Formats: sequence, C-alpha cells, structure tokens
Amino acid sequence: MAKVSINLATGSLQKEELIVGIDLGTTNSLVAFIDPDKDPKVINDAGKGVLVPSVVHFGQAGDITVGNEAKEYLITDPQNTVFSVKRLLGRSYNDIENYKDFFSYKVIDDNTESLVKIKVGDKFYTPIELSALILKELKERAEHALKTPVNRAVITVPAYFNDSQRQATRDAGKLAGLDVLRIVNEPTAASLAYGIGLNPDETKTIAVYDLGGGTFDVSILQIQNGIFEVLSTNGDTFLGGDDFDRAIVDYWIDKNNLDKNELFKNRELAQQLRLKAEATKKAFAHQSLVNEKIGDIWCTLDRNTFNELILPKVQQTIDCCRNALKDAGLSIADIDEVVMVGGSTRTTLVKKMVADFFERPVHDDLNPDEVVALGAAIQADILAGNRRDILLLDVTPLSLGIETMGGLMDVIIPRNSKVPTKAGRQYTTSIDGQANMKIAVYQGERDLVKENRKLAEFDLKGIPGMPAGFPKVDINFLLNADGILKIQALELRSGVKQEVEVTPTYGITDDQVEQMLMDSITHAQDDVSQRMLIEARTEGEQMTYTVERFLQKNAAYLDIDEISSTQKKVEKLKEVLTSGDKDLIHKTIDDLNEYTRPFAERLMDVAISTAMKGKSIE
Repeated sequence: MAKVSINLATGSLQKEELIVGIDLGTTNSLVAFIDPDKDPKVINDAGKGVLVPSVVHFGQAGDITVGNEAKEYLITDPQNTVFSVKRLLGRSYNDIENYKDFFSYKVIDDNTESLVKIKVGDKFYTPIELSALILKELKERAEHALKTPVNRAVITVPAYFNDSQRQATRDAGKLAGLDVLRIVNEPTAASLAYGIGLNPDETKTIAVYDLGGGTFDVSILQIQNGIFEVLSTNGDTFLGGDDFDRAIVDYWIDKNNLDKNELFKNRELAQQLRLKAEATKKAFAHQSLVNEKIGDIWCTLDRNTFNELILPKVQQTIDCCRNALKDAGLSIADIDEVVMVGGSTRTTLVKKMVADFFERPVHDDLNPDEVVALGAAIQADILAGNRRDILLLDVTPLSLGIETMGGLMDVIIPRNSKVPTKAGRQYTTSIDGQANMKIAVYQGERDLVKENRKLAEFDLKGIPGMPAGFPKVDINFLLNADGILKIQALELRSGVKQEVEVTPTYGITDDQVEQMLMDSITHAQDDVSQRMLIEARTEGEQMTYTVERFLQKNAAYLDIDEISSTQKKVEKLKEVLTSGDKDLIHKTIDDLNEYTRPFAERLMDVAISTAMKGKSIE
C-alpha cells in the first residue's frame, strides 16, 4: 500500500514527505522547510514569531510551558525555568563544574563522569528530555503552520560537538517524535544557505563566524566536490551577546553607584536590568543614545560608549579567528568567503572588525538568526532526493552500538552516518579487579538491546587487576565502504587487544529496517523512561558500592554517628533501588551524596596535611 501525503493548506498532493530543518539553539530555536517554489523558508506559527526561545518552565500544577511564554518566568520563577540546556547536552558535571553559577536552576553533582541531571522541584530531568520538549514545540508549531504532519528532520549542532553531544541531540529528536535523518554541523548549514557548496565543481575555503546569545565559535571549512570538511574550530562556549548585555548592566551599576551583590540578590530587578540592556543593545541599530529609567536607576548609554564596553569581547572573538586559521595551517589570504551567523553579528562593531580581520566583505544578507535553519532545510531537501544535482553518499541504515550496564544500547555509529566511517568511545570497569569485559555488538534504534539485533559478542580478557574505573578500554567501530564492520577493543594501560568483523546488514530487508525505525519512534517515550530508570538504578548501585568501600577503608577518620547515619542512608538507597520511581532514586542518591561530601573533603585535608609532613596514607 503506497503512502500519499496531502498538504491540507493547499489541498495538493505531496510527492515526498516533508522533511524540516531545525536549528536547536542555546538561546533560541527555529524550524525551516522548503516551500513549493523550492525556496527555504522559516516557519512563523500563528504570529508567535520565528524564534522560539529555548526556555522551559515547570508550573506548580505540573504544567509545562515552552518558548515565548516560558521566557517570562525567567524573572518571576527562575528556579523552575530552564534555559541554555544545549550547554548541558552530552556533558558530565565535571565538564560544567566551573560554570555552575551561570544556571539559576539546580544542576546535580554526583561526583562522577556520568551525564548531568537538572532538578526542578522533586523531579529530575536530563538535558535530552528538556531538549525534546523544545523540539516537540517546534514540531507542533511546524505542523500547525503547514497543516501537515512533520515526522522527519535534520537538526544542526556546533562543529565542535563530540559524539556524545551529537547522540544526545539525536535522542532528543527521537523523544520528540522525530526521525532525525542527519545531524549537520551549523557552519555547513550556514554555508548551504548562501549557496556555498551546492556546486559540486566548486572548491572553496570558508570561515563561518557564529556569535549567538551565549556562545561563540568560528569554523574553517574546506568544500570540495560538495563535501564539507571541518579544518578547525575555535571559540568560547561562554561568550556571546549575553556578555554585551552584562557589560551594559555593569556600566549602569557603576554609574548609579549600586552594590552589585545586593542587586543580584533581587533576582527580579537583576533580570529587568538584563532585559533593558538587551533592548538597549538592539536599539543602537537605529539610534545613538538610550536614556531611560528602571525605578530610581538611570539606564543611560550612547553608541560610542557601548562600542568601548564590548570591544574586549569582540577582540576575543577575533583572537579565536586567528587561532582557528593557525590550527588549520592557513593564512587570511586562503579564505575565500566569510559567513556571519547568530543574532549578535548584527552589531555594527562586530561586522566591521570581522571584515577588517579577514580583509574582505562578509556574507550578511540573510537574517543571521535564520541562516542555520534555512541551510538545514536545504540539507533536508537534499536527503529527500529532491536535488538531483547533488551527490548523496552511501549511509548506514541503522545505528550500531554496544550493550552497556543494565542492558542499554550505547550507540557508537548513528544511523545515516556516511560510509566509510570510524567512531569510538572509551569505557571502564565497574567492579574492583575485573579481568574480563564482555562486548556485545547490536544494530537498531531502540534504547534496550533486547529490542535490537545482535551482531556479535566477544570477551576482552586479561585486563590487569585494578580498582573500578581505572582501566581505560577504547572500543572502536570501523565501517568500510563494503559494509563490513570491524570492532576493536583495546585496554590502554596494558595493551590487551581484541578484534572481530561482522556484516551489519546481512539478511535484513528494507521493510525490516523501516519497521525498526517506526518502532523506535513509536516507543520512544517508553524506551526513554526505561532507560532513565535503568540508569538511575545503575548509578544508585555504583553509589552504594563506592560509599561502602569508603566506609571500610576510612572508618578510623569518622565518628560512630557519621558511620551509623551513612549506613542508614545506604540501606535507604538499596530499598528505593527496587522501586520503579527514578526521581525517588535520584533524590536518595542526592541526599547520600550531600551527606557524605564533607567526609570526603575532610579526608582530602588529612591526606594533604599528612603528605606535607612527608608521609603517605592509604
């Protein structure tokens, strides 16, 4: 039976299913599509605006608000309003520890390399779930505006995103009910929007300067035969238009002789000042002076002073451009085009300094907020097969990965990856003295391996006896052009190595592939719920194991009450591990972690003072 799509807005038959392009941004997100005239267009649903603020608010009654309405709660209810979640995607707490004060909501610290969680009220959320809420809002807006179902998408990410961050973005799309056909680098999408790289005979080297609300990055790309290669990236994940706003606020605090610490205890006033600074920055596009008040605070600024305030930050971005060129082994003369991306590139000083540095005019004709989404829509159109002039490389039809603790699938090569390809990840042991590691390889899109297709299993034997977490096992997947998958496991400290080869697509039909993809979308919510419960239990088991070992080794440094209370909390955690409530498990882990943290710090002090005396302790 053939599937026929009808666009209810026009009544016309659609020859191909609509695939949208999504720019999932740190500050704002948006969605674009290719219209019947073959032009990329951003979607503005019901006059809400093109940009959907990447903000999620959790109400007291369990109601969830996303986008424009949620942004208002940044002032009135900041602790239940999550922003900049993209910064947390695929990150461990250790990655963002130095920036924890940036977030007004609670980011959970469990002293491990595991991925961060966000606590809102009594519930715990992963960045994947929160990103999925934003993507779901974009999907619904697109469906409402286009009057047609939207089930497939291309989603963009920064060029510097690692495998873990890219997989987290894919998972968020799946959870939002989207089949993510490709994760595309933002600079590649921006280039496509300007038509750079669409001509297969073109060879160019381009710089993409992307200055958003909270992040800056510059990428040097080489385009040959329609293939984009990232030569280098540089930037600062905590530098952007928000810093321009902060510089204005600091200037007003200084001019009004305000106490900065006192001011920022009043979150509502602090947020009002920040929003006024943002409006002032934008006003300089058409006026040279702003002179307004918030209560008794004068908010006065002229354009020249604004330029002086932001000059150090803009200079930082130029230094990053210089470093990116150096890393790519190129000079300014080697750059053929410069593309501007991100709302903050509207600032006149930014455009001038970038053009002066690269010694050429910059591409800024397209709306810098929209350019990445427009390019993603063009990439989606290419994947839909509507642009016959562009070569589509062979791709792997289903994800390939290995089984991790609790029977979960950890994807190493995502589906739709270009072939040939190579990817890998590092793992470690979970038990002291573990000598063998079972490596089971699976193909499929479900979160639990039992729902996927097993390809191979082997043991990496002879791992030297070390404490849990010490061995470093690199597992690499190499998929060649003939579809042969080579899996290699290597323990880095000892050099112990094992290899196996399989053919992933042997004996599997197109219909089966299609069914596996459909099942992954249909069961996405259940799969993620199960995954999160298993991950919570695994984390809890690791926590009890670690704390019990800590008590055994360091009882001499703790008093009886501390030992007794810790043991009670460990028993409580063991009890809740059997429950099906992942939030309760996380809460109990969090309680145990908070209670034992001072002991660990005290022991660290003892160890340091003993070492200073020339002694060592176990």
